Amino acid sequence: MRQYLPSLLGGMLIGLSAALMLLLNGRIAGISGIVGGLLRRGDGKHLASAAFIVGLLAGPLLFTLASGARPLVRVDASLATIAVAGLLVGFGTRLGSGCTSGHGVAGLARLSPRSIVAVLTFISAAMITVFIARKVGT
Repeated sequence: MRQYLPSLLGGMLIGLSAALMLLLNGRIAGISGIVGGLLRRGDGKHLASAAFIVGLLAGPLLFTLASGARPLVRVDASLATIAVAGLLVGFGTRLGSGCTSGHGVAGLARLSPRSIVAVLTFISAAMITVFIARKVGT
């Protein structure tokens, strides 16, 4: 059980932050919508959106500085591959009317039918992608 504690606590904090954002700000904690709000002018929510994004970036940095731990993730893809992947994710986010955080965390908690379909689509596409990547990669 001890090995699952960090993931459990992280999930609880994500859920708590999404609930607080909805209760206190009346907004969904969907990253694509928050970043999109930063790019649009005149919506009056730039400060809250910027603070949210800064918090997302500062959290892992502060943890790394405080603990001395280094991330265990290593990306072997080229910069071009990462850029294309990012563009595809952005396109899919717009096509799906939201991102995994908006649909998967906030939408599922609200039992949104659109979010349920979106998350099932995300998971199915991910499973197919992993299957193909493993077959092609071997």
